Amino acid sequence: MAAMTSLSAPRPLLPQRLRAWAPGLALTLVLALVAMALAQTGWAGRLGLSALTLAIVLGMVLGNTVYPPLQGRCGPGVDVVKQRLLRLGIILFGLRITFQDIASVGFTGVAIDALMLGSTFGLALLLGRRWLRLDEQTVILIGAGSSICGAAAVLATEPVARASADKAAVAVATVVVFGTLAMFCYPLLHPWLVPLGVSDSAFGVYVGSTVHEVAQVVVAGRAVSELAASQAVITKMIRVMMLAPFLIAVSALLARRGAAEGEEGAGRRRIVVPWFALGFVAMAGVRSADLLPQALLAPLLQAGNLVLAMAMGALGLTTHVSAVRRAGARPLLLAALLFAWLVIGGLAVNGLVGGW
Repeated sequence: MAAMTSLSAPRPLLPQRLRAWAPGLALTLVLALVAMALAQTGWAGRLGLSALTLAIVLGMVLGNTVYPPLQGRCGPGVDVVKQRLLRLGIILFGLRITFQDIASVGFTGVAIDALMLGSTFGLALLLGRRWLRLDEQTVILIGAGSSICGAAAVLATEPVARASADKAAVAVATVVVFGTLAMFCYPLLHPWLVPLGVSDSAFGVYVGSTVHEVAQVVVAGRAVSELAASQAVITKMIRVMMLAPFLIAVSALLARRGAAEGEEGAGRRRIVVPWFALGFVAMAGVRSADLLPQALLAPLLQAGNLVLAMAMGALGLTTHVSAVRRAGARPLLLAALLFAWLVIGGLAVNGLVGGW
């Protein structure tokens, strides 16, 4: 009888749940708004620091100082932001790209992006698991951040890989470190490539196919020319569009590996198709078909950025510096090796496929 009573107990009403979530939602909203305001400043622009990067930094500062006493009240709302609102942010992120972008760089640009994504992630699995002996979740997150679109890719991959917030924070940290380094390194490479016949447009494709974050791509491209920046951003957004099939492939990889290793319930485990990844593609289709008026598109883009910044802030709040420290130097070493591949291997791939 007691079992029947517990089974039939009603779930909390939505207004009650909203009241429980409100403190955490408010805290992450404030974090996101502050991060977005800081991202508009001159110093953040020069350093290529996006609102997402600033949000996780602010979240980690608060999470390791004033947040622990507030966790009892704010925890439920922070968890909702990390899990549910994150997916909404990824869906709205799809409004930033169009299928026409793919056509503008042609088959060559798409092929370069696909080769760099596949080779970088494959190298991450090889080096991270077999040589550095890192856990699979950390390797997948670092590989995703390096091969696709930085922090946003880490956030999108986290639920698929069933990774903890600490591991996601480590992956985001590697993106920040080496993406920032890339912003300064790539413009220095440009004068050496000009005698080889590399145009500003070709250099932009190279930047867009290898640099981690969108903001970092913009900074590196503009350091050369506006044409290089334009081509870099278009090429980068095509990499972003590959996020959806990438997530499905990761889910398939984990399901197959779980079955091969005889995990409990692996025989019943199915490939999980992340619904938010499909929503991401659907939003790209909506943008491509020009179905949204400009008056509505701009607020939706801003809302998507706000929600993703809230998710990054929530991630930072739940990340303990001690856990990041325990991860050691191996994740950073993996990211460094992938960065070297992106710079040197990316140069080779762009030269061979792009016909330099």
